[in-house]
Amino acid sequence: VQLQASGGGLVQAGGSLRLSCAASGRAFSTYAVGWFRQAPGKEREFIAATSRSGYTTYYTDSVKGRFTISRDNAKNTVYLQMASLKPEDTADYYCAAANSYSHSEYDYDYWGQGTLVTVSS
Repeated sequence: VQLQASGGGLVQAGGSLRLSCAASGRAFSTYAVGWFRQAPGKEREFIAATSRSGYTTYYTDSVKGRFTISRDNAKNTVYLQMASLKPEDTADYYCAAANSYSHSEYDYDYWGQGTLVTVSS
């Protein structure tokens, strides 16, 4: 499966953005999908993930209540709705697909390119 992330940009603190992860290739609904981010000088970190069906979602504590992950298998797309953005959310955001949910980047086999989110104070 091939993944393409989009939707990044520059936003003021407190603002919102919606990232999209569009998939092509093998049946998208057979994969769990996660979002990760990597800030300059920092390691890549897990943000959120959704199960194959989309009924189960997972979030890291720092984004709970602000970010929402969802998926539309008919459109082969996973979304990350981000609200109440903070300067510390500035990073390259990546989507990735795995056979089952994991918070570890090493369990994800397919990755999209990053999309840059910059939050100004």
